[in-house]
Amino acid sequence: MVKFVLNNKLIRSDDPPATILLDLIRYREYLSGTKIGCREGDCGACTILIGELKGDTLVYRSATSCLTPVGNVHGKHVVSIEGLNFDDDLNFLQQAICDEGASQCGFCTPGFIVSMAGFCLSDKAPTQAAAIAAVDGNICRCTGYKSIERALARLTALLSTRTSTGALDFAVSHKIIPGYFKGIPHRLAELSLEPNGVLRSQPTTPLPEDATPNPLFLGAGTDLYVQQPERMVQSHTVFLNTNPRLKKITESADGIQMGGGVTVTQLLESPVIRRAFPHFGHYAKLIASTPIRNIATIAGNLANASPIGDLSIFFLALDARLTLTDGATRRSVPLNKFFKSYKVLDKTPAEYIEYIHIGHPRPDTWFNFEKVSKRTCLDIASVNTAIQLTLDGDRIVKAHLSAGGVGPIPLYLQKTSQLLAGKTPSAETVITAVDRALTEISPISDVRGTAEYKRLLLGQLIKAHFITLFHHLPEEEWV
Repeated sequence: MVKFVLNNKLIRSDDPPATILLDLIRYREYLSGTKIGCREGDCGACTILIGELKGDTLVYRSATSCLTPVGNVHGKHVVSIEGLNFDDDLNFLQQAICDEGASQCGFCTPGFIVSMAGFCLSDKAPTQAAAIAAVDGNICRCTGYKSIERALARLTALLSTRTSTGALDFAVSHKIIPGYFKGIPHRLAELSLEPNGVLRSQPTTPLPEDATPNPLFLGAGTDLYVQQPERMVQSHTVFLNTNPRLKKITESADGIQMGGGVTVTQLLESPVIRRAFPHFGHYAKLIASTPIRNIATIAGNLANASPIGDLSIFFLALDARLTLTDGATRRSVPLNKFFKSYKVLDKTPAEYIEYIHIGHPRPDTWFNFEKVSKRTCLDIASVNTAIQLTLDGDRIVKAHLSAGGVGPIPLYLQKTSQLLAGKTPSAETVITAVDRALTEISPISDVRGTAEYKRLLLGQLIKAHFITLFHHLPEEEWV
C-alpha cells in the first residue's frame, strides 16, 4: 500500500504503485485542476509539488505528475493546484496572475501557479531570473510570457521583503499557501513511523505459474513513462527511490561517489559537485527542465542507454565507473564498457546501478560539456559531447572525449582520446582530433538532423571545447 498526503488529505492507495500520479489525482480523487497536456513532461500543465522531509526540514520540489509513479511519493506530501486554494478568496499567486492578465484559455495556468508556489517555498534568491527559471518547465501557448513575467515580478518584490522568517511561515502569512501546510511536517513524520520497505509493484495481469519475471528497477521513469506507459503500470517494479542510501553524494580520498537515485537537481545543489565542476550549473541548464531535473536520476539516464543521454555523455568523459548489484553481490564496470549495442548493456536483468564513481578532478584537469538541440533548452540533443583533459604544463597527458547522437550508443571516442594524449593544445591538435573523431562515429539521419549535419556538428563542438578551455588558441587557423 502506498501512503502519502495529497493536499490536506491522507491517501492510502491499493492501486499498483507504478500507476501514474496524474491519473490518481484526476480519476480517483477527481481533482481536475491538474491538467493532462503532453504526457511527456514538456508542457507543465500537470505540475505538482512533492514535499519530502529531509531531517527536520520539509523540502518541496516541482514535478511533472504525468511522469511520476505513485510509488515514488510514498510517505511524501503531494500538492496539486487545489491544495493552494483558499475557501474565500484567491491566493497571492492567483491574484497576481489575474491582475497582470497572465491567463487566457487558462489551461496552463494551474501549472504555472504550482511552480511559482514551489519557488516561494525554496531557498532560491528572490530575483526575477530565479523566478523565471522556476517556471522553465511550463509552456503557455496563447497568453505570451510578458504578462507572466510581470506576475513573477510581483512575487519577487514580495519575497524580497522576507528577512529571517522561514519560507513556509512567510508563504502562509502572506496568503501564498494555506495554513494547513504548517502541520504537514508532523503528519509526514507520523507517516514515516508506519511499517514500510522497498516498494514493489506486482504485474496487474496474472503470470503463468512457472514464470519468474525479472523486476523492472525504476528510478523516476521520466523516459520510460513516455515510451511505454501502459507496460510500466503493469510491470513488476522495484522502486529504488525509496532507498535513501541511493540518494547520497559522498566524497572520500578515492573520489566522488553518487548513489544511482541522485537527481540532476541534487547534483546542481551539491557542494561537492560545485567544487569539482564550477560550471555544472551552466551545463545543467541544457538538461531538461526544472520539474524533470527534480526527479530524473543519474542511474536512470545511464540505464536507459539513450544514444543522446546527456548524463551518459557527461560521465563518459569523466571516466566513471559503475557499481552494479543484484542485492547479493556487487561488481564494478567502467562506464565506457557498459554500453554494448543499442539498448544492450553489460548488466543482467537482476542487477541495477547502485553507485557511480568518479575520481577527484585535479587542479590541472580541464572539463567541458557542449550540446546542440533544436531548442536551446528543454530539448533532446541533436549532438552532445564532453571532454576532460589532464595537462602537465602545456602538454596533454590524459584525455577522455565522448559524443552522443552520432552512433547507436553513447560513444566514448577512444581513438581520439588516445590521439590527444601527448599533444599540446594547438590549432593542429584540434584539426587532427576532429578528423580522427569523424572516423569513430556512424550517425544516421533522423528528425534531429541529417547524418552529414551531425558529423559537421560534432566537429564544431570539439572545436568549441578547445575554444572554451584554451582562450589563447588562434581560432582563425582552424575555425
